[in-house]
Amino acid sequence: MCMINSINAQIWKLKAIQKCDVMVYTKIFLKFPYKFWPIGPGKEFFIYAHEQRGYYTFWQQMENAYPGSNILVVTLTNGESKRVEAQSDENTLREAMEVLRDIFGSNIPDAIDILVPRWWNDRFQRGSYSNYPIISNPQVVRDMKAPVGRVFFTGEHTSERFNGYVHGGYLAGIDSSKELLEEMRKDDRENESKTLLLEPMLALTECKIPGQLYLRGKLGMAEAKL
Repeated sequence: MCMINSINAQIWKLKAIQKCDVMVYTKIFLKFPYKFWPIGPGKEFFIYAHEQRGYYTFWQQMENAYPGSNILVVTLTNGESKRVEAQSDENTLREAMEVLRDIFGSNIPDAIDILVPRWWNDRFQRGSYSNYPIISNPQVVRDMKAPVGRVFFTGEHTSERFNGYVHGGYLAGIDSSKELLEEMRKDDRENESKTLLLEPMLALTECKIPGQLYLRGKLGMAEAKL
């Protein structure tokens, strides 16, 4: 509750969060019994043009990266990603195969397996990556990254250079860890300074007060020694 109230008190933080959208980026993997597409240098990607924007448009064959895998990857984004996530894998496979047969002909084999990520429907994710509007300025990202009291923020959405990418999240995590460790060291240094200031006073308290009370006749010898 304290953390929520602390964050709500920072209007600049809320404004930065509201300016950052979460987009959906879906890579669908299809595995085949054998290759039927061209491979080699300069033949890693191919494009499919369709009257429906973004309909199984961007394809990549994985032989260059994983020889013998017999895998094709098709990338969908935003609206098409949400549409595909809402339907069954069987429907998605049927649509993808129709596109591939339109490109390579009707004699190609059926895919033997398909993997369809569903980042949009994952209640812990609700999307794939952050996206700042074109009109945004670097200060928005800095406000997203800035801590609120002792609450730190990190992730690819806090990376000025690589927001939206996995390595952006990794690098942002390293930066935030360093900042958190520095804050902890700062607390340790402050506590150490307080201890150094208090030690002479504690020594004075332990050594002088009983003796002073004895001299004033308020303590016996035995009590003064304790």
